[in-house]
Amino acid sequence: MATSELVLVSGKGGTGKSALTAALAIEQARRGRRVLAVDLGSGLGLGAHLRVTALDYRPVQVRPGLWAMTMVRAAALDEYLKTQLRVPHGAPTGAVTAALNVLVDTAPGVREIISIGKPIFELWKHEWDAVLVDTPSLGQFQSYLRAPETIAAIVPTGNVQRQAAELATTLADRDTTRVVLVTTPAELPVIETMEAIATIRNEGLCPPPTVVVNRLVTTMSISDDAIATLPEGPFRDAAIHQRSVERLQEHWLEMLDYQATLPYLMGVLTPGEVALRLADSLEML
Repeated sequence: MATSELVLVSGKGGTGKSALTAALAIEQARRGRRVLAVDLGSGLGLGAHLRVTALDYRPVQVRPGLWAMTMVRAAALDEYLKTQLRVPHGAPTGAVTAALNVLVDTAPGVREIISIGKPIFELWKHEWDAVLVDTPSLGQFQSYLRAPETIAAIVPTGNVQRQAAELATTLADRDTTRVVLVTTPAELPVIETMEAIATIRNEGLCPPPTVVVNRLVTTMSISDDAIATLPEGPFRDAAIHQRSVERLQEHWLEMLDYQATLPYLMGVLTPGEVALRLADSLEML
C-alpha cells in the first residue's frame, strides 16, 4: 500500500473545523480511499457532521469507505501499554492505567501525546489510506504538536523516548503529514490563524499549513454608484449590508495567505447537510 496520509485539521473555535474534517473525509472516501476520521474532542461535533448519534473509541463505518471514532483517553492509554510498551495482553493493566491517569493529568505533554499518538498509531498500521483528525482549537493544537519533543526531553531513554521521537518525525514529515487550518474572514479568526502559522513556522512544529477560508459570502459586485440609484427600502438596505460584508471580507482576506475558500451556506441546514455541501465544494477545488 502507498504511504498513508495524516491530515490534522484545526482552527479557532466556531470556524467550522469539525465540518471541514467531515467534508474532507467524505470527499476522500468518494474518491475510493479507505478513510478514518478521528475526533480528539468529545466526538459530538464530528459525529453530528457525519450523521452519527455518538462515536466511540472503536472505529465504526459511517458511509462507504469512511470510518469514524473519538478519542477516549483511558482506552488509548490501555492500548498504548499493551501495543506500544509491550505489556502482555493478559496482564491486568487497570491499576497501572489508573496510576498513569494521575500522571496524564499532571505531567506536561503526557495528555497531549496520548491523544495525538492514537491517530498516528492508526496511520502506522497502514490499514487506512488517510487518517483525518478533528483536533482541538489552535492553542491546544499547538501543544499537541509540541508534545513529542516535550516527552523526549522529560524521558531521555527507553521505549517512551524512542516512540516520542518517532511521533515527532511523523508530524514533521512533509510526505506524510498535512495540516489544515480553517478560518473565517473576520478579525479574531484571521489574527489567531496568522499567529498560529507564525508559531508553527518559527518552532518547526509541522509542515507549512494549508489555510482554508470558510463561510465566504459570494461577492455580488454591487458598486456604490448602483446602490445610490436604489430607492429607500429593503432592497437598498440589503445592498448596503452586502457591500459592507464584502469590504470586511476583502480587508481580512488581504491579511491572510490562504489556499482555498468555502462558501457561506445559506438556509437552515443540519450539520450532516453542511458536511455534504462542503464536500461537494471541495470536489470542485
